Amino acid sequence: MSLVTTKEMLLKAQKEGYAVGAFNVENMEMVQAIIAAAEEVKAPVIIQTTPGTLKYADTDMFYGMVSAVAKKSSVPVALHLDHGNSYELAARALRSGYTSIMIDGSKLPFEENVAVTVKTVEMAHAMGVPVEGELGTVGGKEDTHEVKDTEKSYTDPEEAKEYAERTGVDILAVGIGNSHGFYKGVPELRFDILEKTRNLVSVPIVLHGASGIPDEDVKKATGLGICKVNFATELRDAFSKGVKEYLSEDPDVYDPKKYNKVGRDRVKALVLHKMEVLNCVGKA
Repeated sequence: MSLVTTKEMLLKAQKEGYAVGAFNVENMEMVQAIIAAAEEVKAPVIIQTTPGTLKYADTDMFYGMVSAVAKKSSVPVALHLDHGNSYELAARALRSGYTSIMIDGSKLPFEENVAVTVKTVEMAHAMGVPVEGELGTVGGKEDTHEVKDTEKSYTDPEEAKEYAERTGVDILAVGIGNSHGFYKGVPELRFDILEKTRNLVSVPIVLHGASGIPDEDVKKATGLGICKVNFATELRDAFSKGVKEYLSEDPDVYDPKKYNKVGRDRVKALVLHKMEVLNCVGKA
């Protein structure tokens, strides 16, 4: 089927108590792996690209790959701009055909975050595309931007309510102790903040930085209202390890299809596991 937006997909997840997996991609093989996994278990799925990835290959390239695979699939697939760092990049993604946009103003002062989000929402909604915003600073490294643990901030539930109401965002990412990249220790999520935010905010809520969060904590967060869970680092790691293992066994190989296939298989296996954890199997 053709690409769909994330709005109805996430509202359904919110109503039925599961979360949709949002998986970051870096190449064709990861796109194939993620959609193949979703097709196998009949789950809705979100494919994402970050600004850093879009410097490697542009929005048109990723739209072309994702839409081509999605057209042959029977499950809902959305293409999402993850951590859009400017209004201009959001506009470029929309022109290419992205069906979901994130504008990340979480590093800005509150009023500036509201202003850039409102501007992006007006543009995207005019094209029928939903927008994800963020309040609270998620730690760790995302592309070239790094937030140290001492700089990480939690979402204020009351502020989240005001932000959602004033901006008109369709989706809200929260900071509850989650971080991008692999965790140095066991992450300590503030489920109390999540619960308070869920009680005050009506739009679907997103958990970023889920790579390395224990499955039981992801399940608990989903039970408390998380409707979208982002995975990036674990997928990159799985793909790279598969390729490295193949090359170590056959260092003379020169056909990229051979080792990229192993990376693709590893990503698919990981995505299948994450979909079980998110309870989205059979929800397409």
